Amino acid sequence: MSFHQVAEMILEREKVYDFVLRSIHAWNALVVVLLLLVGRVAEWLGYTPDAASLWHFHVLLGYGLVLGLVARITWGLVGPAHAGFAALWQPRAWWRMLRVREPSSALPEWGPRVAAAALYLVFYLVLITMAVTGLALAAIDQGSGPLYLWLGHEVTLKHLFREPHAWMAHAVLAFVIVHIALLILHEIRHGVPLAQAMVSGFQYRKVEQEEE
Repeated sequence: MSFHQVAEMILEREKVYDFVLRSIHAWNALVVVLLLLVGRVAEWLGYTPDAASLWHFHVLLGYGLVLGLVARITWGLVGPAHAGFAALWQPRAWWRMLRVREPSSALPEWGPRVAAAALYLVFYLVLITMAVTGLALAAIDQGSGPLYLWLGHEVTLKHLFREPHAWMAHAVLAFVIVHIALLILHEIRHGVPLAQAMVSGFQYRKVEQEEE
């Protein structure tokens, strides 16, 4: 009787993302989507009372984003390992990725992939820039917010913040679209449930099992 080895792929899972991190992620995702949506609708309405109300709501959402970013930064400093910024800051891995292609058979580490970690850090910087320029515009246009003392109604300075804020908003919209598209493509290509990680906290990866 002869035997042969049959290699099959099974899924291994690990609880990676804690409840606090997932809650912050959900909050920031919701606020970002609402900010983009409300901003686009307000621009479309032009100079109308409805647009003014939407811009006021847009500013309130901006405060919500600042709150979410502060929470994320705080949790990145005091939270568990996979929530920490050390999990995203991987300069050696980035350099290795640029120099040589790692074997495709190697199992990925738990947490964000090397390339994704770099993109997430850039995205956070974009969000922070968008939030700061948004606070500046709130002080200039609406005379409100923490920067009012320095920038309140200083319309001559508006051009310094308006264009960067708009470009950051475009970058955030592009990231959201690409992020969702890559999640879908990854699941289709690799057959690993990835999008649910920020809901359940579990991350999955394929491991090879040999049977005789």
